[in-house]
Formats: sequence, C-alpha cells, structure tokens
Amino acid sequence: MNIVDHIRETRDITRDELEHILATEDKESVEYLRNSAREVATSVYGNKIFMRGLIELSSHCKNDCLYCGLRRSNGEAVRYRLTDEQIYDCCEQGYKLGFRTFVMQGGEDGWFDDKRMCRIVSTVRERFPDCAITLSLGERSRESYQALFDAGANRYLLRHETASPEHYAKLHPSEMSFQNRMDCLYALKEIGYQVGCGFMVGSPYQTIDTLYADLQFIRTLQPQMVGIGPFVSTQNTPFAGWPNGKVSDTLRLLAIIRLLHPHVLLPATTALGTLHPQGRELGIQFGANVIMPNLSPRDHRKDYAIYDNKICTGEEAAECRACTEQRVKRIGYETVVDRGDFKGEK
Repeated sequence: MNIVDHIRETRDITRDELEHILATEDKESVEYLRNSAREVATSVYGNKIFMRGLIELSSHCKNDCLYCGLRRSNGEAVRYRLTDEQIYDCCEQGYKLGFRTFVMQGGEDGWFDDKRMCRIVSTVRERFPDCAITLSLGERSRESYQALFDAGANRYLLRHETASPEHYAKLHPSEMSFQNRMDCLYALKEIGYQVGCGFMVGSPYQTIDTLYADLQFIRTLQPQMVGIGPFVSTQNTPFAGWPNGKVSDTLRLLAIIRLLHPHVLLPATTALGTLHPQGRELGIQFGANVIMPNLSPRDHRKDYAIYDNKICTGEEAAECRACTEQRVKRIGYETVVDRGDFKGEK
C-alpha cells in the first residue's frame, strides 16, 4: 500500500510519511495525492464549493503577533471600525446576492465587547434567520463565547497557528499564551459551536515536527473547519523579509487534511490566491471546498491588511461573487451560497 492510500484508509499519518510527501519531486505521486483528495471531497460534498460572505469588522487589534500587519506596534497600519449599520448593510447586500453564511472577522478589538457583539449577532440573527453566523474575533472568555452563542452565532474560527508551545512562543509576544489558545478552542467545542482551527504553512521556525504536531492536533480536536494558507511576509512586522510559505506545500497539506478528516470544511484561502494567480483554484483541486468572497465595504478592504498584497481589495461584492463563480466553474465545480453545514459521519 502506498503512502496516500495508507493515510486515506487509516486517517492517520506518520512523521516520516509527512516528510516524504512534502519533499517528493515525483509528479505522479503529487498527482495521485491530488486526485485522492478530490475523490474524498467529492464523495462527501459532491462538486459543490461553498461560498461564505466575509465581513471584516475592524483593523484594530490589542495583540502584537509578530507575523501580522494589524499588530498593535504597526504604526503604519490604517485603523477602522465598521458601524453596526455598516455591518447590517453588508449582510443585506450579501443576502440579496444569495449568501446564507456570514463570516464576521476582525482583530481583537475591545470596542467590539460582549454587549456590542451580542447586539450585532442577535440583530443579524433576527433579520436573517435562515443564515449561519460565523465569528472570527480571536481569544475571548468562555463567558463571552457562551453569550455570543446564545445570541445566535453558529460557528467560530480561531486558528491555533501552531500546536507546538515552543513554536507558538516564537510567533507571539510573551503576554500571549499557547495554553489559552488551546483552552479557547476546546471551550468553543464544549459550548456547541462548529469550530475551525488552522495554521500558516511556512511560518518562521516551522519544522516537519511542528507541522506533524498540527496534523495530530487536528485529528484530536476534530474541528468542523480547518483554515490553512501560506505564510505571507508582511512589511512593518519583525518577519518582514522572511520567505513566503510555499504554495506547493500548502496544496499538499490541504490534500493530507482532506484525507485525514474527510468531512471537514476546508477553505481555499485568499493567501493562496495572493501568492499564485490560480491559488484558490489549485486549493480546490487539492481538496478544499470553501471560498470566502469579501462583502466588506470596498473603501476599507485594503485597510484590513493582515499581510501584504492581499487580492480582491478593489471589487464590489457582486463582482467578487461573479468572478469567483466563473473561476470555480472553469475547473469543473459548482459554487453554492447556502449555509453549507458540516456533514458529519452518519
């Protein structure tokens, strides 16, 4: 049995198998990995690619993560906050375009405290009762997560960034805690959210061992969503000038995650599209099944600069959706804008 078949059958991977897959230059082996991941994704979700409407709430952040353009020490970052009405307008526009999942994302901004966010979530839930509400607002207290869930949020995305405490310490300031990040993810699961974790591919100091720890963490957590994308070197951060993550490694890891966790919702991220003109299409061909067009006000998209040269900052929401649909259609897939819930095993 070859390595890919072994991963697919056992839903597990050894460190040596991971190292071999990332190092191989055998095109037939990579093609077999790609086709296997596509087969698994298709067996669960068909040829459907789920579109989520992304709304970037705030470029303010209290944290000072070494890799992020929104870090508080970046005096060059443009800071903004959407008003409640701007957020509702984004949802209204998205709803008219057919979106039935809204992803509200932002830096860890104290302005969006529990009172404000619960009001926003409950209002969106009331106005759009048939929609899923996904939040990606970083680390909060368990009580905060519970309040937002009770207000109507369904899903929460919190990338763990790395499953190695030592690696985590090299990517974050000392006041941030690896254990707290883990505790947040498990609290979200216990509350009842559909939970998403994830990591950057090719981040500074990443090794085969840390990547292997990431994959084993995903197997343990069993999240409904996993978001991975290549590290993108960003100006005005301590890692400016570091090499970007490899698109090829990201694609292979997408495929591995699909084989390990067949039912997972797996985005083809904007970062992939930033580093390769067909990055998101390639991601789909390696097992991804989610794309998140941007519903944020066009005037602010360039300001949510978590990394350099982010794509799709100048398009209107309708243009973004139409472009995405055409690109996905050209590679033989169908975009759908329904809730696209996680399909757990029967």
